[in-house]
Amino acid sequence: MPQMSPMWWLLLMMYFIYIMICLNSMIFFNYKSKPKFIKTNNYMNMNWKW
Repeated sequence: MPQMSPMWWLLLMMYFIYIMICLNSMIFFNYKSKPKFIKTNNYMNMNWKW
């Protein structure tokens, strides 16, 4: 069991790093394409009105 622990920690850390990178890229993408994001938001609002 103690020999397995470092492997699990490495896996967990890689998983968290992957999530953080994905979130950062998503935020960066939204900042770069802000008009598109606003457009989709307006479209969603229109759908909600319907």
